[in-house]
Amino acid sequence: MTDPVLDQTWACELRCSATGTTHPLNEPAFLSPAGKPWLVQYQLSQAKGEALRRALPHRPWSLWRYRELLPVIDATETARVDLGEGGTPLVPLRRASSWLPEAEGVELLLKQEALNPTGSFKDRGLSLAVNRARELGARGVQLPSAGNAAIALSAYAAAAGLPARVAMPRDTPSVVIDRCREVGAEVFTEGSSLVESGAFLAAQGDHGNFWNLATLKEPYRAEGKKTMGLEIAEQFNWQLPDWILYPTGGGTGIVGMAKAFDELEGLGLIGSKRPRFVVVQMNGCAPIVRAFELGTSHAEPWQAPKTKVWGLRVPIAVGDFLILDALNKTEGRALAVDEDRLPEVTERFRTHEGHLLGPEGAAVLLALEQLLSDGTIEQNSRVVLFQTGHPANY
Repeated sequence: MTDPVLDQTWACELRCSATGTTHPLNEPAFLSPAGKPWLVQYQLSQAKGEALRRALPHRPWSLWRYRELLPVIDATETARVDLGEGGTPLVPLRRASSWLPEAEGVELLLKQEALNPTGSFKDRGLSLAVNRARELGARGVQLPSAGNAAIALSAYAAAAGLPARVAMPRDTPSVVIDRCREVGAEVFTEGSSLVESGAFLAAQGDHGNFWNLATLKEPYRAEGKKTMGLEIAEQFNWQLPDWILYPTGGGTGIVGMAKAFDELEGLGLIGSKRPRFVVVQMNGCAPIVRAFELGTSHAEPWQAPKTKVWGLRVPIAVGDFLILDALNKTEGRALAVDEDRLPEVTERFRTHEGHLLGPEGAAVLLALEQLLSDGTIEQNSRVVLFQTGHPANY
């Protein structure tokens, strides 16, 4: 029996996440007819998994090492848009018990997404979304953003030679606006929330030329984000951690990682055990937390969101039911944390661990503190904490 073909995508079609309806991979797609996200499907087998496992040690450490599990048709180095995204380290927090005594006996590791090219995990999703948009014939790309996604879209669009438009709330930090304009994006600052910014952008028209790459409103950002899960599995030698704590706005990362673990099981590289996901949001904008506590499958929009943690000021998520499903299937948790305590935990972390911390990362540490204090996370647990963005981006 010959080995499965490597270096070519194993993607075969798109499937509606709600109805199961399918759509060809080689045609543009945004939301399904049901108004829900499309998810990329792959042809998987244990033989393919074994071939991939043997190939990985010889590949560069970037998200493109998993190219068979990505939907880009031509992912060769000369064809793809690639700024060096992915391949971020898992950094052990060896002094955690000195600033958080309850962490004694718990293995804590920081997934350091701030080391991506533009300083955040958004690079993963926008790399895949822009690559596919260009491959499928887009003439331009756009999205609404609270910050990091706008920076990433602007950079990857520039690298792809595509015009870009981004819309942000009026109180978005000027550093974000400047970085987008520096690489040639057209920037609108309109509205007081991400929803209002998105409505303004939609009203500009010209949608045939400017494809909307907003969170989960096209199929490919989730594919980039899932590489975080693929990396975690490989970094732990195909043994998954007990917990993953994740700052959650639109939730593409949780959707993507859950998908990654299912695909790895389909390849025979991991078993059925899954990490328990923890959604972390702010008290002033916590739609997923509220829905989880109520036991509902959808999250009602959060009215008048109030938080300066821009990446978590997302009042509505089109993939809410997918996030909540991942929490329920893994017996996870959803926590809202106090924004007033972010400076305190940021200072503690910096002086004890030597890392600068973005506000989303600080929110995750507050959630960790709570889960350790109430005994939810027990000794001998292995816990991955996400630092999703560099503080210089704020």
